[in-house]
Amino acid sequence: MSLIRVALVAILVGLGSTGCRGAPPPVVPEEEAAPILLSVPDSATAVAGEMRNVDFHIDDGIVMHIKELRGALLPAARPAPPALDDKRSFTLRIHSAQIDIDTASLSTLLNRHVFGYPGSPLRNLRVSTDGDQLIQTGKMKGMSFRIRAAISLTGDGEIRLHPTAVKVLGINVRGLMGFFGVHLKGLITLSPGHGARIDEDDFILDPTGILPPPRLQGRLSAIKVEPGRIVQTFGGADSTEALRPVGRVGANYMYFRGGTLRFGKLTMVDTDLEILDEDPSNPFDFSLDRYNDQLVAGYSKNTANHGLIVHMPDFRTLGAGAKVAQGRGTTRP
Repeated sequence: MSLIRVALVAILVGLGSTGCRGAPPPVVPEEEAAPILLSVPDSATAVAGEMRNVDFHIDDGIVMHIKELRGALLPAARPAPPALDDKRSFTLRIHSAQIDIDTASLSTLLNRHVFGYPGSPLRNLRVSTDGDQLIQTGKMKGMSFRIRAAISLTGDGEIRLHPTAVKVLGINVRGLMGFFGVHLKGLITLSPGHGARIDEDDFILDPTGILPPPRLQGRLSAIKVEPGRIVQTFGGADSTEALRPVGRVGANYMYFRGGTLRFGKLTMVDTDLEILDEDPSNPFDFSLDRYNDQLVAGYSKNTANHGLIVHMPDFRTLGAGAKVAQGRGTTRP
């Protein structure tokens, strides 16, 4: 056996030394477990929602661009209504949507939420695109790797990443794995409960299970790779009637209608809340964690039918400028 083949065998043995011995997966701390939907809320308790052209910060450094979305906020447990101040108080059920995520946000998501648990075999992940495929680099059990993968959907609407090339320590091992009948599933063990698993050589990702709160429900119907980002389509043609917010036509907005919604010290019954972008020339940059800072820096007004229209600056424009904006107050004519 040549020295190169001996080295390749040693790499494969090194990769599989933990998984093949049946080491138990790391214990997931109880507080990190996903919230349980205690009851199935009916349509009377749901707050219908629409979003258009919104850069939605779901966590620090993780942004989803929502081109359009129609769905509903469902209370995680009745009788408490959804509260914008508590991301675990509601589930966002998606009827239809087109949502993009760039590779920088996806890399942060994988490192922090999907493979960020103690004992994870994958570390320092970085995702990029090349044509219609994804490139993943990082550390696998301490050894550098590079995987080129084709992306598709399973029959259940999950994301399948199928490796077309695998390098470990700079050596192409894809062919050797096939020669010895070795699969990734036998080389690494993933802890359950983080939205990722391995099916032979393929990584399978739950498109809603990999995300931090708020919890999402929805079926992914299409996915494609574009330069620097992944485009996801949920649902299909939405036959439900549009909510028709009363604010500026064509503006970047979020609109919530019906049910009961809490935000700050306010509780809105028969919700009629429209949140508008002060600068519609670019996507509405919105942070759920910092929405109150954006609220204070903006202004609001009541409508004739007791609704509320809130004008907010982009999240990216806060910082030093937020102190100046706070002097304007939360309302103005």
